[in-house]
Amino acid sequence: MTDKQHWMISFVRMAAVLFALLACLTVLIYTPFYSKFIVFLLNRFTPVEVNTVAARSQQMAALSEHDDLEPGSDLWVARQAYLKVMQEAARRQDAASLNLIQARYDLLQSEIKHNQEHEDSLQSDQQIEQVIKHKKHELREELEADNTKLASEIASLDMPDNLALMDKYIHFLKTFPVNTSVSQAVNQQMYSELQQENNSQSRRIDTTRPSAIVVLGGGLTLSKNRKNIVVNDYTRLRLETTLALEKQNNLPIVLSGVEAPYMQSWLNQHGVSAKLLENRSMNTCENTRFSSLLLQKKGGAPKVMLVTDEYHMPRTRRLFAMNGIATIPVNAPMPMPLTMWKPSVQNYDHSRRANYELLATIRDALFGVSDCREVP
Repeated sequence: MTDKQHWMISFVRMAAVLFALLACLTVLIYTPFYSKFIVFLLNRFTPVEVNTVAARSQQMAALSEHDDLEPGSDLWVARQAYLKVMQEAARRQDAASLNLIQARYDLLQSEIKHNQEHEDSLQSDQQIEQVIKHKKHELREELEADNTKLASEIASLDMPDNLALMDKYIHFLKTFPVNTSVSQAVNQQMYSELQQENNSQSRRIDTTRPSAIVVLGGGLTLSKNRKNIVVNDYTRLRLETTLALEKQNNLPIVLSGVEAPYMQSWLNQHGVSAKLLENRSMNTCENTRFSSLLLQKKGGAPKVMLVTDEYHMPRTRRLFAMNGIATIPVNAPMPMPLTMWKPSVQNYDHSRRANYELLATIRDALFGVSDCREVP
């Protein structure tokens, strides 16, 4: 009887202790301190070191909102050759040759496009379809084997074929005779603009300076009339943060997520133009992967300013780093602020968001991401 009573007393004591701990944890979750502690852990232990192989696809840092050249294509290589030759002329202060280089580049682009059209015309529709199907199959297999390495190699000028083509195009841009009425007088306006562009690109290559502002969508909702789709409070606060950034930094804006068209409309209503839209991603992994591919296709961005909320930030920075892009975090506020100290329901919203990101970060680190498409 004594042993049975002793066992029951121990059980009651243990249950009381567990109940007390659970009550304390519940109270803690409703305070502002729990979510702050989780954010500290996420920022402290989530790695954001940039993958050096993937970073090669962004290293040119020649981001443009207008260029839409496929990385590794002849036109893309010609663009890199043109930038290099023009920058060399600017550093030499050889403004008199700028118009010649521009004229040669125009001819080079026309010749490449003409050759591509000629090659296309030599193939029948059936042959084109077979080639595309074969290439897609090869690309899918290679992407599954090593997507990061493939993406960097496609866009890298270190590939032998690209290096040879680059040298050929540089020689053309420097030496090809052009019949033009370019005078020997220096075109000061053109030289000044090029010098500014050269300086701007030099700053972008500097690892301390960003090349773009990337804004991640936080969701959509219905408007007050329950008829129109609009950005929700999470997305709106990220866009408001972007407005302040845009005033301080003259950088291209990338909008990422299926919310992108609605985000673009919201920014347009507030006098800001965002031309780079990644509107295919459905989750954070796809946000980072598809945005990285878009930046690569537009000329490369080794470092960006990243706008999202503080709970989402560590995991997103890690995924961008895995895709070769360093990030400068810019935290957008949550819809409801934390209280100073007392427990409240709004604090629980923060704690719930913090718990989700903590579990998602642990999942990604241990098992990877299974619901992330390789290409848009």
